Amino acid sequence: MTSPMPTQTLAPQRTWSAVLFDLDGTIVDSASDITASLAHMFKELGLDVPSDEVLRSYVGPPLLDSLRLTAGFDDAEAWEALNVYRDHYADHVLRSPVFPGVAGVLERLHAAGVPVALATSKPESMAREVLDHAGLTPYFTEITGASDDEELSTKADVVREALRRLRERGVDVSNPVMVGDRGYDTLGAGANGVPTILVEWGYGSPAEASDAMAVVHSTDQLRNLLLG
Repeated sequence: MTSPMPTQTLAPQRTWSAVLFDLDGTIVDSASDITASLAHMFKELGLDVPSDEVLRSYVGPPLLDSLRLTAGFDDAEAWEALNVYRDHYADHVLRSPVFPGVAGVLERLHAAGVPVALATSKPESMAREVLDHAGLTPYFTEITGASDDEELSTKADVVREALRRLRERGVDVSNPVMVGDRGYDTLGAGANGVPTILVEWGYGSPAEASDAMAVVHSTDQLRNLLLG
């Protein structure tokens, strides 16, 4: 996050039945690759490239929605832009590094028998590629992302689907928690009655932390909140 936020604490005895993770800005540092593909997209469409700050605002929410709301595209223009973006980003999606320490947290959760699900607005097929490439797939009970047709795209819908898939596997989802980096994660999880821990190493701003249950600045803090 762009500037320090006050770190909140949780009761040390709290036990989570499942943990949901965002991907971009939480597990992988993908902002530069995403914004590079966005810049390419605007150039290919013959449009001025927005500032870096504006480009970074696209990271997190469903891109089709952002193209409509932020760029002002109509439906046809938004889909054309999305396809240009995806074609370029597909060649760069595996370059994004995992944030230091995150793999260790996932490994500890897996070793402790805590079910873990991915809940990302990135297309599910791309998300799987990222986790496979990083060697993180074995730590996940479920991998849930947006559908290619964007019918399933909002964070609330993705979280709902992740919980549904976990439930179908017989996982206890009575006390889940979301780990993300944007207020968008908090709102989407909250729509499903799931509290959120925000990580400071992501792409959100301090203002986005107002509805989070806790904010952490290190993977050690995150591990302690998830495992005690």
